[in-house]
Amino acid sequence: MTVDNTFIAVVEDDPEIRDLTVGLLSREGYEVAPCENVAVFERLVARRRVDLVLLDIMLPGEDGLSLCRRLRATGDTAVLMVTAKGDDIDRVVGLEVGADDYLAKPYNPRELVARVRAILRRTRGAPPAAARTPREVMSFQGWRLDLGSRDLTAPDGRNVSLSGGEFDLLVCFLRHPQRVLSRDQLLDWTRGRNAAPYDRTIDVQLSRLRRKLDDPADGSGLIRTVRGGGYLFSAQVEPDMA
Repeated sequence: MTVDNTFIAVVEDDPEIRDLTVGLLSREGYEVAPCENVAVFERLVARRRVDLVLLDIMLPGEDGLSLCRRLRATGDTAVLMVTAKGDDIDRVVGLEVGADDYLAKPYNPRELVARVRAILRRTRGAPPAAARTPREVMSFQGWRLDLGSRDLTAPDGRNVSLSGGEFDLLVCFLRHPQRVLSRDQLLDWTRGRNAAPYDRTIDVQLSRLRRKLDDPADGSGLIRTVRGGGYLFSAQVEPDMA
């Protein structure tokens, strides 16, 4: 039996790594499809919905970064980017184009499974807090976030697309407005207690979230930088049951 009918695609050109990963996730109860390149993945998603993609950066033909960028622009498929190296630049670029998380090769099987579970908890349907009130809407300075549908609407009516990580981060701020939140708190709430203290995910996602909220980069807008303290969401938040 599969886990909640979750369907995962493993886009990896190395046959040995691909087969090992597919076998590992299959044993954990997930339905998994191997894809040797982007073209095979495109044929797969034309037939059925994919909940999560394990996506290698270095692929023949179209690379993983390009596919990740397209997935984020056109849909809500979660992306776990797999990098050949642990270099920060690979991780940062992956997050910049919209990946929900990253994992460096060679990876520990337990860590892979833990990260897959964490991403699916955050992105499969609504997150736990939203699931309890699926039509809960939170408003701030003309913006509107529907926690059930995960839709963010700008004051001018534009729909603003958020990655799973950006959504989680914004919800943290909206749940704790006008309160200083440390970087460690944000890491804990959005990525779990096993997140490393040097993890740059929060920094990248915070930068992207600020841009999407039309927030100034100097940290003086909605999401304010508190020197030596962390970050503070300055707007008044008004919950609304739709």
